[in-house]
Amino acid sequence: MNLLELAQKRCSIRKYASSPVEDEKLAYILEAGRMAPSAVNFQPWYFVIIRQEAGRTKIQECYAREWFRSAPLYILVCGDHSQSWKRSSDRKDHMDIDVAIATEHISLAAAEQGLGSCWVCNFDTDLCRKHFNLPDTIEPAVILTIGYPESPDLFEQTPKKRKTLEEIIKEETF
Repeated sequence: MNLLELAQKRCSIRKYASSPVEDEKLAYILEAGRMAPSAVNFQPWYFVIIRQEAGRTKIQECYAREWFRSAPLYILVCGDHSQSWKRSSDRKDHMDIDVAIATEHISLAAAEQGLGSCWVCNFDTDLCRKHFNLPDTIEPAVILTIGYPESPDLFEQTPKKRKTLEEIIKEETF
């Protein structure tokens, strides 16, 4: 499968089978995240793996949606503001961008391995910091659910609403 086919396959899965994610597949998708590019190669990310019942209960308190409970594995993707690059002209902190790139690498690698994922950004970050003992410079940015889709057909059945290229491409100038 080429990259475009993989990007077209990947979608937000919200119905997971109870099957656990194999350690080999987890290692593979984490390696894909580790290899993501970042501003000035600072790599300001941490991946907190949550699959034991105690951690699952805590992360589910941070985002109390029924579908969320069905995921067998969560990756709390965090960024470190003390390690991220800041642009000199305006002090723009690139932590969010770097973390997003790493998260998408993980999502694409998961899809390649037949695993579903879903980015969750609307969660209680303060509770998350408390539950997972995050230092002050570490920001919980994304909770990524990972698991086998309840049905493999979900990859094809999930609508992929995207703007057309004509709506988003500007040539030479805006």
